[in-house]
Amino acid sequence: MTPPARARAPRRSRGSNRARNVRSRGAAVLLVVLGAFLGWAVPRWERHLPSTGLGFDASTAQATLAAIAGGMITLAGFIVTAITLVIQTVQSMSPRLVSALGHFSRYLVLFGLLIGTALYALVALSQVQDDLVPRGSVTLAVGLVLVDSVVVLRLLASLRHAVTGGGLSRGVAERLRTVIDQTYPPGPAVPVPPNADDAHRGTRVPVVHGGGPAVLLSVDEPRLVRLAARHGLRIRFVRAIGDFAGAGATIAFLEPVGDRGGVDVRAARVAACVRYGPSRTVEQDAAYGFRLLADIAIRALSPAVNDPTTAVQALDQIEDALLRLSRRSLGDAWLLDGGGTPRVSYPAPGWADFVSLALDETLLYGSSNPQVVRRLRALLEHVTAAAPQSRRPELARRTAALERLSATALSDPLLAAVADVPDHQGLGGPAPRGDSPG
Repeated sequence: MTPPARARAPRRSRGSNRARNVRSRGAAVLLVVLGAFLGWAVPRWERHLPSTGLGFDASTAQATLAAIAGGMITLAGFIVTAITLVIQTVQSMSPRLVSALGHFSRYLVLFGLLIGTALYALVALSQVQDDLVPRGSVTLAVGLVLVDSVVVLRLLASLRHAVTGGGLSRGVAERLRTVIDQTYPPGPAVPVPPNADDAHRGTRVPVVHGGGPAVLLSVDEPRLVRLAARHGLRIRFVRAIGDFAGAGATIAFLEPVGDRGGVDVRAARVAACVRYGPSRTVEQDAAYGFRLLADIAIRALSPAVNDPTTAVQALDQIEDALLRLSRRSLGDAWLLDGGGTPRVSYPAPGWADFVSLALDETLLYGSSNPQVVRRLRALLEHVTAAAPQSRRPELARRTAALERLSATALSDPLLAAVADVPDHQGLGGPAPRGDSPG
């Protein structure tokens, strides 16, 4: 493996999509159960309290609760239909976006709230009698309808943004920025201690993936570092986050630093710190965030879609992410324990990898569109100006490729002249200073 270029302390990532989905399902089930329980308990409590609430008689209370129950069930069905349509729209942008964004877990909670309100109304309805009307319970049901309406309106407003290319780009970029800040913290690179390669290479023990074929999603960095420090080990990953691992594939090696034995016993404990899944996520994988943004851009540029403005919106977010990375230490890294000892190494993409992933396909598919060419010129100029001198050659290579590709694709003199101007808006932006007529 290439010698690591940086070192940092382990960082605990935010909850994964899977964890959020589990919490959302749990919250939805809790709301349903709570609604049924309150529908049974509140009218019983009312019998021992002074009668309060709206002035319902028995028939009006029954009609109100029945209407609330039916309305909430109908609204829940509408929400399911709306979410299904949104998912289909998002999948048309990229089939990987639905699982990557985790945007729809909150709607499980909304569904639980609606069904919980319906159950509350149905159970409370069963306790309405001619001589005993739980007015407080009916009033509470009306209040729940008000709460549900506010939540539904807010979430439907957010759905409007989720179905647009710009909204999807912003959603991906928001998560990507978080991962960049966690994995590539700002500030000068921490040098790797000189004894990082002093482990006993001859006695290293492989850590094997024991499940079926899957993608390496994330690792529990703090737990791995503690485990390695406690047992005098170094852990060297040979698979990067986002790599596919077949059954029985070696993902890492354990190397004892001293003369302590029994490394093979701890391999299973190290393997337990690694999480796998059917497809990549952005949780600890900044490269996958760029992959998703590039997907949105090139899908928008396909002849079947022909939406260069969406590609420009994706390039806006790509530019921001590249600017964040331009002065940060990238590439393979070590995780340090509390004493500054290197404990866990892992392969990671470098600057050239990120630039290629972010731009190359859009250069290829967008070189025939003046709007995209102008936005790419502005992006390359801006990132080149911000990047240190050592990282500018990769950007210069893309600038040269853009010149060649656009000259070939835009042979008409007018379109060639239009595409020759950098524009942060793609088309229609103000002329660069110094180029406007005096």
